[in-house]
Amino acid sequence: MKTFKILGMLLSYPKQPMIDHLADIEQVLTSEALLPKRHLNKILKFTAALKQGDLYELQEDYVMLFDRGRAHCLHMFEHIHGESRDRGQAMVNLKESYAERGFYMTDGELPDYLPLFLEYLSCCPVEEAIDLIGDPINVIATIGVKLKKRDSLYSVLFDAIEALAKVKADSAVVERAKAAELEIQTLEQLDKEWAEAEAFDNSTENLTDCVSCETSTVPPQINPSPISGGVNQ
Repeated sequence: MKTFKILGMLLSYPKQPMIDHLADIEQVLTSEALLPKRHLNKILKFTAALKQGDLYELQEDYVMLFDRGRAHCLHMFEHIHGESRDRGQAMVNLKESYAERGFYMTDGELPDYLPLFLEYLSCCPVEEAIDLIGDPINVIATIGVKLKKRDSLYSVLFDAIEALAKVKADSAVVERAKAAELEIQTLEQLDKEWAEAEAFDNSTENLTDCVSCETSTVPPQINPSPISGGVNQ
């Protein structure tokens, strides 16, 4: 189902070609009807805001939300493993899971990047995709709660992803995210936060970055997902 890939596209850095094709995106989401109606309507309001917004302001807002600081980081293992060595091995396991299904990554991104994972799910049978999106549901719910606290329109995308999953996020995890104090950091503080520690401790030295997947016609069976886990607060 293309709905998964489209959600990943909408979570990616906004560029003019994507903005130019928002009408097509809306049509696909509507025709597939995979999302519950109320979530679809919210996403249509989100795409309308993208159409009306200034591209440079949209890009600046995106960078401030997702690229500066860990609270809304779109790399799922950042929230599960933080800076531990376990994160490196989890990266390797996820990359191998992709490969076993005939998905091979090109340079540009890490395998736990949420838009990439959603693109992968779009090429899986729909029931399997719905099962797999439940694995990182605590991470997705946590980011969504934090975005809501910032009154960010991007929160509707995380609500929509949650709505696709059969499982619900752990209520204790969600409550902790709601109770956490909203942190406002300066650019200098954010830069220092990212510079203070290496994320992988050299444990992913041979891991190739990725930005998109290519699929074989008949993919083999995937191993159990290595994405599930708790959320670092």
